[in-house]
Parts: sequence; structure tokens; C-alpha cells
Amino acid sequence: MSGPVDLNDIKRRMDGAITAFKSDIASLRTGRASANILDPITVEAYGSRVPLNQVANISVPEPRMLSVSVWDKQMVGAVDRGIRESNLGLNPIMDGQNLRIPLPELNEERRKSLVKVAHDYAEKAKVAARHVRRDGMDALKKAEKDGTLGQDDSRAQSEKVQKMTDDTISEVDRLLAEKEKEIMQV
Repeated sequence: MSGPVDLNDIKRRMDGAITAFKSDIASLRTGRASANILDPITVEAYGSRVPLNQVANISVPEPRMLSVSVWDKQMVGAVDRGIRESNLGLNPIMDGQNLRIPLPELNEERRKSLVKVAHDYAEKAKVAARHVRRDGMDALKKAEKDGTLGQDDSRAQSEKVQKMTDDTISEVDRLLAEKEKEIMQV
């Protein structure tokens, strides 16, 4: 804790925005198979929605193929339905308790739409960082108004909060540029 405003908490929350962004872009499909593609999928299981990885093993047997091995035979239909309804453009092939998911080749149009989705995720992360900055700045103004923090200390901490925000946004931009390059690579 540094003064009336916890800069470590602000840093932790901004790091959380970056972590969420990394998770979001990891689920975007590029030219090769990755088990992370199926991370956002939830399935109807035992009366509630659960993440796919809690009802099945996901593996990558080939560069353009995913394999989902469902643990409970009765869940195969729900897993198949969850994958098809996920808007990822995947069509699983049932093989007993296993689902094989061939990944279609990405065309130029699909690549561009994935880049747009990545930009949306980046904007969401930047907005989250700006919200954290606003909360920190509001707390600093309140502390200054209440007299628990001097004007010079408030200004110094405001600059630290702004620097954290700038660093977070530049990290999001860097990750976005990497992902965009990966998506557009043929």
C-alpha cells in the first residue's frame, strides 16, 4: 500500500486486463490447430453450463485437426452441440466417445474478420485499463479533497497511475500487432 490509494491494486487490475486480453486472443483461430481454440466453449452438462475442458480431454493429433475425448458417453451430443453453436465455424465428426474436428483453411475474408474480432478484444482491454485509471484518479482526488493526501503527493501518484495505464495500453497494442501478423500469415 502506498498512501491512501493502493498502486499495487491498480497495477494488479491492469495486469488482469492484459491477462483477459491474452486469453481472448488465444481463442482466435489461426492457420494451425490449438487446444485453446475450444476454451470459450461451454456445454450443457448435469443441469448447468460448464467449460468444455471439464467434461472432455482436448488434444491436437495433427496440425489441422483437434480431437475431443468426452469422458461421459451421455455427454457426447451436448459437447457436439456446444461446439457447433459456438460460432467458431467448426463441424465436429462423431466417432464413438470422441469428436474429431478438422480445421478448415482460412480464406482472406475470414482472416480479416478474425482481425476485426482481435481489435474488438483489444479495445475491450483498453477500456478496462481506462476504467481502472479512472477509479485510481477518483480515489486520489477524494484523498486530496479529504486532506489525507497532499497536492504534490496526489500529482506524483496520478503520474504513476497514468504511466501504468500507458504501459498497459502499449502492451495490448503490441500483443494485438503480434496476433494480427499471425492471423494474416498465409
